[in-house]
Amino acid sequence: LLLSDKIVLFDTWKYTYSEEFVENLSKIIDLKDIDFIVLHHMEQDHSGSLPKILELNNYKAMVLAHPLARGMMESFYGIKPKFKPIKDGEVLNVGKYSLKFLHTPWLHWPETMVTYIKELSVLLTCDIFGSFSIPPALYDSEVDEKGMEKYLAYTKKYVITVVGHYKDYIIKNIDKILSQGLDIKIIAPAHGLIWKHNPELIINKYIEWAKGKPAERKVTIVYDSMYGYVEKAIKLLVDELSKNNIEVKTYAFNEKSRPHVSDILSDIVDSSALVIGVSTYEADVFPEIMNVVNLIAKKASYDKPVAVISVYGWGGVAGKKVSELLIKAKYKIINVLEFKGLAKADTMKEIKNLAKNLIKEIG
Repeated sequence: LLLSDKIVLFDTWKYTYSEEFVENLSKIIDLKDIDFIVLHHMEQDHSGSLPKILELNNYKAMVLAHPLARGMMESFYGIKPKFKPIKDGEVLNVGKYSLKFLHTPWLHWPETMVTYIKELSVLLTCDIFGSFSIPPALYDSEVDEKGMEKYLAYTKKYVITVVGHYKDYIIKNIDKILSQGLDIKIIAPAHGLIWKHNPELIINKYIEWAKGKPAERKVTIVYDSMYGYVEKAIKLLVDELSKNNIEVKTYAFNEKSRPHVSDILSDIVDSSALVIGVSTYEADVFPEIMNVVNLIAKKASYDKPVAVISVYGWGGVAGKKVSELLIKAKYKIINVLEFKGLAKADTMKEIKNLAKNLIKEIG
């Protein structure tokens, strides 16, 4: 909310919380006095309370948003408020403050935009630079080192699961924002911490995650194991990597474990390499691994080395199919090891060689 000669409301809240939103907003202003409502993004967690706000405002406020938002408002909520389509780079003066709007498409919808308030040096960024979780404080300056490490882990997960498919646009749009020569002292996303002390940190982290910059010597391993054959091979691989000071993150799909895919994707972001262990199932890929690989290809496609270990009963299929999917997603296949049933001595030797190849790739 910006209080000036004109009153500007930036975004709203989910429809579910409309009454609570109105109650709290009404403690600050009379809703009839709102002159402008800026919608940075039409997703319902940002725009869901718009109909209620407009109703209580008697539809006096002008809605400012990307041109695409007009049709979305009508289709989502059946409303046709006063609407001004905002051009990329447009500036609006609201008394002592000037608002500059920049289109930032595909972060993570096509009509996303941000607002820079020049006189306050504040960039309102919608989902960009946001995070999962309830942050431990309002401002980054109030979070200690341990708390920040935990918070950034949630943020990395947010980036890859929410914006991962459009991660190339993270780079493009950050470059676009920075090229404007804006004096950005505060970054205020719609989700998570307000970056007042060190806004450069969250900018740099978003760039690192978009590029998939590896942490030092880290491998993520994802595998299924119906009867323990894949698991035996993976355990040997983990032992070999660990002996060489490689950090290994392991995710197993079996009768005891069903990891969250968001955790897998998050670890892949800063991994040096990836390993997929998979069973052939009904002449295809084990379903849960197929789901994970499809999401990796869609959300976490990076130019990183990957090895595939596959077990079959009567015909090997899964290794080839998984490899093809990952190659299309930019990954570099360094080894596909398929074997029948229980890993014998020669297979165990091949797994050790595979570990050596991974270590060589990682450096």
